[in-house]
Amino acid sequence: MRIVVLGGGGKMGSIAVQDLACNPRVDEVIVADLNPDAARTVIDYIDSPKLSAQQVDVSDHEALVALLSGADACVNATVYYTNLKVMEACLEAGTHYTDLGGLFHTTLKQRELHDRFAEAGISAVLGMGSAPGIPNIQARYAADRLDTIEYIHIYDGIRPPDPGTLRFTYAVPTIIDEMTLKPMVYRDGEFIACEPLTEFEEYPFAPPLGILPVHLSLHSEVATLPLSFREKGVRECFFKINYWGMAKELVDKVKTLAEFGFASEEPVRVDGVEVRPRDLMIALMGNYVPPVTAFLAPPPPVPEWEKEIVAEVRGTVDGKTVTYRLGTLTTKGALPTGVAPARGAVWQARGRVPPGVYPPELAFEPEPFLKELEERDIYTQVTVTQAL
Repeated sequence: MRIVVLGGGGKMGSIAVQDLACNPRVDEVIVADLNPDAARTVIDYIDSPKLSAQQVDVSDHEALVALLSGADACVNATVYYTNLKVMEACLEAGTHYTDLGGLFHTTLKQRELHDRFAEAGISAVLGMGSAPGIPNIQARYAADRLDTIEYIHIYDGIRPPDPGTLRFTYAVPTIIDEMTLKPMVYRDGEFIACEPLTEFEEYPFAPPLGILPVHLSLHSEVATLPLSFREKGVRECFFKINYWGMAKELVDKVKTLAEFGFASEEPVRVDGVEVRPRDLMIALMGNYVPPVTAFLAPPPPVPEWEKEIVAEVRGTVDGKTVTYRLGTLTTKGALPTGVAPARGAVWQARGRVPPGVYPPELAFEPEPFLKELEERDIYTQVTVTQAL
């Protein structure tokens, strides 16, 4: 089995590469990246004979198709702006496709390619990371056991860093978008745009995370779950997170910069040179993301839970109100974001997903998939609460 990881030299892509390299079902992994030095750093750290590097620019369609041709599956771990381009290349190459999310709006556009993927006899799974990804599968577990669904609430709890810590937890462009773009929620049959960092609540995560403040954020789960389970009468769906796992002080700093226009994509002329403020901000903030080796390092000797991804699904069974709470725990916060798409791509390559374009909740059987994640110390617990 041959799998290409686009953005394999990046933070989340490198985790996928590492998991695939350790998977006995996989024979070859292509670490494809625009930056060959980044790809080489990942390969040197993992040190597996299955790995090889390939420089690629995803905007070069012909080169991308050539790279993907002959591969069994592609994990697109680049920034979500490339999703549609990479899907087009996979269609031409005849290669299964998965990504880490489309931040709602791109996901909706990607779903329009369903018929073309089905006709090509290949599958595409959208938003198969930590979140989106795992909460979609959690929600499917609950939906399979409920006659009706009132709501699907998703909570992403990450152990907060020390106050004032200047550290970004994943791709800076995506974080900026999640901070500044309006989050979408589903309520009473329609999608509604809300303001960023609103609808705060205190949510109880598993110890030692405890009670954390969570707020709305733009995410892909909301784009698919209400539609996938529409026949069960879903009335509400939202995604909330605690400052994206960053210090509140850092989030406030970025918000201030955005208010001054530094998140704008409109070029500004400075000394005769046009510069997009957003590009400058992303370039500078990239210096505050940990090195890729930090994401690949094993957990500390005495690990604690660093992250819990929760889907709460309330509905009815035989007329009685029942609430399912599924919580997926990990000792390394970024680990599921790379492991989940890696495992999903293997399932696709083995023909376990039918041709077409699907969200995770319609692509994978929940119990065997979540059970497989336990091989990487990613554990899911289920609690069922029933009214008297």
